Formats: sequence, structure tokens, C-alpha cells
Amino acid sequence: MPSSVLILATNGFEQSELEGPKAALEAAGNRTTVASPETGSIKGWKDKDWGTPVPVDASLDDVKAADFDALLLPGGQMNPDILRMNPAAIQLVKDFAAAGKPIAAICHAPWLLIEAGLVAGKTVTGWPSVRTDLTNAGGNVVDQEVAVDGNLITSRKPDDIPAFAKALIDMLG
Repeated sequence: MPSSVLILATNGFEQSELEGPKAALEAAGNRTTVASPETGSIKGWKDKDWGTPVPVDASLDDVKAADFDALLLPGGQMNPDILRMNPAAIQLVKDFAAAGKPIAAICHAPWLLIEAGLVAGKTVTGWPSVRTDLTNAGGNVVDQEVAVDGNLITSRKPDDIPAFAKALIDMLG
């Protein structure tokens, strides 16, 4: 039976970090749903400018961890910085964690894990500028393409997407 993966993002997500894992998950037979506080579509960031809009499938207010098997958090600098200030987004991350479901965060997205209080005692990675925040939150920070600790999967950058997506797909079984 295919797994159902929720992708939480808003404007300013790193284009490749949403589209790459989404395509890999779907190619492996899983279903994906993009949820956002925004409606209609959200714009990614690609290189030094806005990327291609991605359709929003569901409102952040209408999704529940109970309805999905895993949570994917794409990075980009703007996207997780905006979402970590949204109480509903942080509660959703906490709900996935409380249910023991996989949470995959890449690049700057581990900021959401920090905000949700999930990093202490965990082996994690992220974009270089986020690593001090991860350390300050009690994480054991490593510099490798993917770190898996319990239900948390973290990666550093777009080059890590193949390993990042594979780790999530493997965890979904």
C-alpha cells in the first residue's frame, strides 16, 4: 500500500528541495500532498530568483498528522523562517513527532525541528548556517549528506536530495 506524505511549505521554498523529493516519492509509488498557509500556489526560489509556482493541495489549517504517514519539510532560507513563526505549522510538526512518524527536513528546514523542540539529543545535519542553531538546541551535528536518528531525517543541501529522498522512502518501507 502506498504511503501518504505531507509536504509543508510556503513561498520561498528551495525549488529543488520540494520538487526533487516529491518526484522521488511519487516514482516510488507514494502519494504526496502540498500543504501551505497560502492558497492556490506557492513560489519556490531557484538560484538567485523566484522559481516555478507549485500548486497547493491543502490548507495548513485543514491537514492533520493522523491523515499522513510522513512529513517532508523542504528548505530554502525564507520558507522555514516564515513557517517557524506559524503556531499551526509548529504544532503540525509536533503532532507528527508525537505519533512517531517520519519527519524529513533538508537545508534550513531543521529550524522547524528546533522550534518544535525535537533536536535535543538527536544526530542531525543541515545547511552550514543552521548548524550552530542545531548545536545550541542540543543536537549532535554531523556534516554528512543525510543523518537519520529515530524518526528524524535531515540533510544539508540540494546535492543531498538523492540520499535524503532514499532515506525517507526506505523509512516508509
